[in-house]
Amino acid sequence: MREVFHQSLEDVQNRLVEISGMVTTAIEKATTAFKTSDVALAEEVIAADAEIDDKAHELDEIAIEIMARQQPVARDLRIVVMALRVSASLERMGDIAEHIAQLTRLRFPERAIPSGLKSTFQKMGELDVEAARKLTQLLDTEDLALADQIRDIDDQVDDLHVSVFEKVLSDSWSGEPAQTVDATLASRYHERFVDHAVSVAKKVQYLAEGGEFYAGDGASAGE
Repeated sequence: MREVFHQSLEDVQNRLVEISGMVTTAIEKATTAFKTSDVALAEEVIAADAEIDDKAHELDEIAIEIMARQQPVARDLRIVVMALRVSASLERMGDIAEHIAQLTRLRFPERAIPSGLKSTFQKMGELDVEAARKLTQLLDTEDLALADQIRDIDDQVDDLHVSVFEKVLSDSWSGEPAQTVDATLASRYHERFVDHAVSVAKKVQYLAEGGEFYAGDGASAGE
């Protein structure tokens, strides 16, 4: 019976890695589409989000069944609780990738990236993808050095996020109202994506170090 239980926990971890990999693919495609105005690629991201949601919901059902049938305690219980919270964060990350893709589709055939911010958003996109890849590795290997690297990426994205707002609020900004909205929304999406990655990284770190989870350990429930 105990062997079956541990197999179930292993299945949960494998599913988290799988979902994280899907989110990584989504943000790779979304940021590429945003940069190049590739509406076909954006449509792929939008269509694939439902599969990420389904995978996350399947994992949640498995985790709930484990708690109901096995009644785990101590570290085993923390693993299951972590899985539920990480699943929710990964689902939101997939939603954010979809939002970026929707911006691309909304502005097609024009570019969604406003003039003067191309290099900034290109860098933000690269950092989002890097964070997603490291998060997948972290969930797979529990190498806590990756958690620190994700936090470093978050700091860089935060700085770029601030620079976007400084740009659109400056006297030199000549963008149309729609471009201003696009810039602020897109910057927020990129910043929130990495916030959720940090939140997941903290949960993995707390679990590995034997700590308890608490309500304020990362991104809030909203996107």
